[in-house]
Amino acid sequence: MPPVIDETKCKVCGTCVDVCAEDVYFASEDGEVPVVSYPDFCFHCNCCVEECPEGAISLRISLPQTLLYK
Repeated sequence: MPPVIDETKCKVCGTCVDVCAEDVYFASEDGEVPVVSYPDFCFHCNCCVEECPEGAISLRISLPQTLLYK
């Protein structure tokens, strides 16, 4: 499941775009809320969630993945 960005919390800093190793946020415009362009590429490394200064990003992890994630 792809990352979810809370647009009310997002300060459009672009940190999530910079730290994503898989370019999930590819083609996001500067000065706008990042767009999850390639949700299937996300492998839930949690980088964007940890680096977001406002806590605007969360990951939706499916039940089978949750069992492995824990």
